Amino acid sequence: MSFQQGLSGLNAASKNLDVIGNNIANSGTYGAKSSRAEFSDVYAAALNGAGQNQIGIGTSLQAVAQQFTQGNITTTENPMDLAINGGGFFQVSDGVNPTRYSRNGQFKVSKDGFVVNNDGLKLMGYPANGAGVIQPGTAQPLQLPTGGIPPAVTSEVKMEFNLDSRLKTTAPAGGTGTGLDLSDSATYNNATSMTVYDAKGQDVAVTFYFQKAIPAADGSDTWNVYATANGTPFDTDSAGAPIAMDAFGNPTTPFTTLTFPPSGGAPSSPTTPVSMNIPAGTSARGNTTLAIPNIQLDMTGASENGSSFAVTNLTQDGYAPGQLTGIQVANNGIVQARYSNGQSKPAGQVELASFRNPQGLQTMGGNVWIRTVNSGDAVVGVPGDGNMGALQSGALEESNVDLTAELVNMVTAQRAYQANAQTIKTQDQVLQTIVNLR
Repeated sequence: MSFQQGLSGLNAASKNLDVIGNNIANSGTYGAKSSRAEFSDVYAAALNGAGQNQIGIGTSLQAVAQQFTQGNITTTENPMDLAINGGGFFQVSDGVNPTRYSRNGQFKVSKDGFVVNNDGLKLMGYPANGAGVIQPGTAQPLQLPTGGIPPAVTSEVKMEFNLDSRLKTTAPAGGTGTGLDLSDSATYNNATSMTVYDAKGQDVAVTFYFQKAIPAADGSDTWNVYATANGTPFDTDSAGAPIAMDAFGNPTTPFTTLTFPPSGGAPSSPTTPVSMNIPAGTSARGNTTLAIPNIQLDMTGASENGSSFAVTNLTQDGYAPGQLTGIQVANNGIVQARYSNGQSKPAGQVELASFRNPQGLQTMGGNVWIRTVNSGDAVVGVPGDGNMGALQSGALEESNVDLTAELVNMVTAQRAYQANAQTIKTQDQVLQTIVNLR
């Protein structure tokens, strides 16, 4: 008689319980994947092949296969937490050993600015140059910038506004001349201000004054546009000619003019951006601001209609210097650095890896795997491309362990262990009966 079947069954049930216990233990481990014990039957090899009445000699553990199904996504308050919604693995490296792969997105920033996991392994991806352009190629450890962002001088200004055609003229000399008294609001109809930046990133307050002139004989309207920088009138107009000043320092000629057809609507002149040269001056804080030459001022979006004056869009492309205040990772893996001046630019892009046979990966503990011959080589790409999943910032992928199913499996494994123990006990009783024969 053979005890081998029962013994192999005890070993199988014990190993199955080990796998179930490991699953349950890692039910709270982010990025962990459940495992399944896979068994095969065992038969003794016959000299001339298997017979029809061949009896098996038990079972053996054939594989412990991890199940790479998607885990639930849970949101967190940490922007450095990343979850992969779909296929792919994070690539992490210590720079010495082969690259390792993980689904655990609990990342942090090291003292050197590298994005690392809890074991200090660096997240791999594509770097960005100083202008924020991603440089695809061989993946490198992602490192966040430590310095600030330099200022940018204003070069373009775009304005969209409506001038009220119902207003009376405010130009001097009966509405036929030009001139503006900055201290007298009766000499202009409307005004609006905006901030531009010089080469040092210093803010310059620019104010535009709109003065309605007497209508032309054909019914078209002309509006004189005056401008000041930090309260000082511009010294040149849009054509580069000097602007005349009166004895009190008020401009007597406009910076530019807007002409509207008799039917109103968009201006008939100018129809292209005009040049604006902002002079050097002194800000309200007392610091000296630099001259800003050749700004392209686009007022083609202006209109004149029978409604109140309203500014609907006022944009410019300059900004002050800023310091890094935080990062945000987009669904495509681009890491956006956000600065105190409201600007942002890419600091890198996360690269993911996928495998044709992920079950061939070898687990190394610490929520990482390494590639093997069975898994095949890694196929790399950015999140969202091909079969790569999308990234979700401020979220983590939970373990895919089904705790209820594991508890049921544990009961089943326990019964299987008891049943195999019973076969050994029965075999022992039968053997004892045979020994007791007289």
